[in-house]
Amino acid sequence: MTVYGASGHAKVIIDVIHSINGVIEFVYDKDPNISEICGYKVVHSTQETSRGKDAIVAIGNNRIRKKVAVSIEGGFSPFIAHSSAFISRNSEIGEGTVIMPLAAVNSGAIIGKHCIINTGAVVEHDVVLENFVHISPNAAIAGNVRIGEGSHIGTGASVIPGIKIGKWSTIGAGAVVIKDIPDNTTVVGNPGRIIHTAKELEE
Repeated sequence: MTVYGASGHAKVIIDVIHSINGVIEFVYDKDPNISEICGYKVVHSTQETSRGKDAIVAIGNNRIRKKVAVSIEGGFSPFIAHSSAFISRNSEIGEGTVIMPLAAVNSGAIIGKHCIINTGAVVEHDVVLENFVHISPNAAIAGNVRIGEGSHIGTGASVIPGIKIGKWSTIGAGAVVIKDIPDNTTVVGNPGRIIHTAKELEE
């Protein structure tokens, strides 16, 4: 397995891989000042990583993760999940997605490619997460919610059943979302209120 990125987020992904006895062949980061992470030598040439298999993009920022994923030639890892996570056998999870310790993905959930389900997060039944979504630690996504590509749900946020959240939106830490949210919108508070919506969607 090849890990792209050597940040704090990568440290957690390395722990996830260790928990399932996965084998890390390379850790890559373009920053020449980073030489080691969690006991692994960091390489700086994509020529070296081209010999690796099953890429995982270990970058927390959704936009950067998408940019890197699009640039990688070759295959991605199937989703990986920490040994303590619960994954329903009736869920569908896309390649490159990472599910952190004590997270839960329940029956009927459909999770896209390169998503992050962070520590202790709950993704309930029949939720749909599009590609590059990040659900932060201890966030709770209730049943039948749909979240558009690249959106970020903050730490401890809650989304009530049946809500639709647009693409590339940000839900602040601890926010409670009780109504649909358009694309490229920032929401904070309880109940959640919109504080910013961009005129055009930034991909």
